[in-house]
Amino acid sequence: MAIVELVMPKMGESIMEATILKWHKQPGDAVKEDETVLEIATDKVDTEVPSTAAGIIEEILFKVNEVVPVGAAIARIRTNSNENIQPHTVLIAPAHETKQMGESNNGTPVTVNSTRFYSPLVLNIAANEGISMSELEKIPGTGNEGRVTKQDILQFVSAKGKKQDAGYEMQDMSGRAEEIKVISRAPVIEQPKTISYSGNVEIIEMDRMRKLIANHMVGSKHTSAHVTSFTESDVTNLVQWREKIKKEFEKRENTKITFTPLFIEAVVRCIKKYPLLNSSVEGERIIVKKDINIGMATALPSGNLIVPVIKNADQFNLVGLAKQVNNLADNARNNKLKPEDTQGGTFTLTNVGTFGSLMGTPIINQPQVAILAVGAIKKRPVVIETSEGDSIAIRHIMYLSLSYDHRIIDGSLGATFLTAVANELQHFSPERDF
Repeated sequence: MAIVELVMPKMGESIMEATILKWHKQPGDAVKEDETVLEIATDKVDTEVPSTAAGIIEEILFKVNEVVPVGAAIARIRTNSNENIQPHTVLIAPAHETKQMGESNNGTPVTVNSTRFYSPLVLNIAANEGISMSELEKIPGTGNEGRVTKQDILQFVSAKGKKQDAGYEMQDMSGRAEEIKVISRAPVIEQPKTISYSGNVEIIEMDRMRKLIANHMVGSKHTSAHVTSFTESDVTNLVQWREKIKKEFEKRENTKITFTPLFIEAVVRCIKKYPLLNSSVEGERIIVKKDINIGMATALPSGNLIVPVIKNADQFNLVGLAKQVNNLADNARNNKLKPEDTQGGTFTLTNVGTFGSLMGTPIINQPQVAILAVGAIKKRPVVIETSEGDSIAIRHIMYLSLSYDHRIIDGSLGATFLTAVANELQHFSPERDF
């Protein structure tokens, strides 16, 4: 018999925690290796967590809607033997064994001289903050069965620091101890005030994804110096070409041709001409990305947005781009995106025209430095310049807007790139094949 810990998996370098959405198994349930145990959500995507071993669910360590750090144990599985235990699982040391708090042979923190369970995250914090095991055992736990949570130990560390700041002894030249009082510099956290609303109102609590989107958008505004440039493009040739070939395209390729892959194709060509638009900023360094990974903002049935990414978009032809776009969009709407499907984007395209908007001022998707919005395509009377003189004609016109990070992209480069994309779309060849 052995107890194996199921830990919160790492789902990308920028993802440090996940929220538990649903448990598919409960204590006492049998589970097979690779069978789904629970569903989790990150700020990028929802996904399922499979079991790393076959056995019986011994214990569930976190409840639904609790936020769990990557690497922390989320459940215990009782197996029939010690064989075939995966390298990334953790054996629980029996309470009678004596170990030092720190790391085991495989680098995983373990408990010491205690019948109380501590997660790897709590033990790491304790080790980093110099908290002894005797101190750790005195911390009251608010977690399941009185376990010490991350918040519990951080509050203990904060209280301990304030206690030290409140006064300390300094030895003078004569050996006389004097107590020196100091003012604590800990920030004062104001408690949220109760707000009363007059009139007839409805209060709606933000769902998890809306909270994440809100934080991401505000964070982007605080990070980048946003500037937005606008232009328009006569996309008549593009519209007529798509209308002409769309039935044959779907019949031959078994997928639809939308405007999105055509827009992405034009963006990729222009990024190759102006690679600074495909970069990020780290401190005072500019990181120019050689891979062109295009994120496409996609609306979900809930009304929220998610941005799946087409990796190495420059390596696909139009048919390949169309299939990538359709597959990612379908998976997004059916909640089947994998964590890697929303990671690694270097430039984002959003189609505000889908909802009828003529143009928009999109917010940069960090850590990228630019985002392109395309508006609704409308028929308009425009002046056509020909060798025989000017004339007025009905054309399909679309507005484009580019928001970019003014820390590294000046107005001249931003406008030049935007104009280049508009020209690519305007000079689309109506005779091309697909």
